[in-house]
Amino acid sequence: MKPFVSRPMLIAAALLTPMLHQGANATCGASFCMVNTNWNLQGFAPEPGSVRFDVRYEYIKQDQPMSGSDRVAFGQIPRHHDELITTNRNWLMGVDYTFNADWGVSATIPVVDRDHAHIHNHRGAQILDTWDFTRVGDVRVIGRRQWMTEDKEAARLSYYGVNFGLKLPSGDFDVVNSAGARAERTLQPGTGTTDIILGGYYSGVLPFKDSSWFAQGLWQSAFGSREDYKPGPRWTIDFGYRYELNGNVGLMLQLNALHRSRDSGAEAEPEDSGGKFLFLSPGISVAINKDVQIYGFLQFPLYQYVNGVQLTADWSGLIGFSVKF
Repeated sequence: MKPFVSRPMLIAAALLTPMLHQGANATCGASFCMVNTNWNLQGFAPEPGSVRFDVRYEYIKQDQPMSGSDRVAFGQIPRHHDELITTNRNWLMGVDYTFNADWGVSATIPVVDRDHAHIHNHRGAQILDTWDFTRVGDVRVIGRRQWMTEDKEAARLSYYGVNFGLKLPSGDFDVVNSAGARAERTLQPGTGTTDIILGGYYSGVLPFKDSSWFAQGLWQSAFGSREDYKPGPRWTIDFGYRYELNGNVGLMLQLNALHRSRDSGAEAEPEDSGGKFLFLSPGISVAINKDVQIYGFLQFPLYQYVNGVQLTADWSGLIGFSVKF
């Protein structure tokens, strides 16, 4: 099996490309890998009425404070609280339904397992605050419409399309610790807001043996605020390349960019939210059979610029599998 070489395999790639990845924030918490795991699904041709189920596990340990593009020491820049560490262990469960070659819809349900600690500076005292919780996060539902172009001379197909959907306020935003202290809104499993998501994508075969690529851009913005908090709008751009090593193994490489504006509202921390990020994400996928695939990615920051002082991760990783029914 040679994905991206035959017409059915490229159709599979284009139909599955629009499924959303979560974004990575560099605040005290609220982090997901920026890796676009649509790319691993290529090579399985969905039929009208087919369903694909995908599960991935992420690990992100944020323990490096940054200010701008510089690393800083804990407490080097005075704040009301000094962030120490946030460890994220996320499960993302996705389901994708293909109506036909033109239309499809997907939904993603995150489960957030998060540990966080910071020092609360209060009237000269330093108080250690910690949180440890596992909660369902904000569900995303995304529709897609796509088109196809064909280069008959080169015998290659390309696909492009649009994404449109919503992030729903399904996650809690009032989680407290054992002392009854409410976590900052950026640390909560949900934002409390309904967000609109719009974007587009392109995928095609490259004029190299067993090679293909894709590009995807997404914009997300909350319709309004919820209990004095509104997350900043975000823009993501992904570029991906895949080389089919053999009939079962694919090697992948992605560039993932994120621009996030400052949060706003009385419960927000605008001076310590938002930034610009660029990640390099190598990965591998292995087809167990024609309907089941496992995959893994590592992600490394190439550039990080944060507003104020925020925690960042030196690396993150994920593993997952997808099944077609």
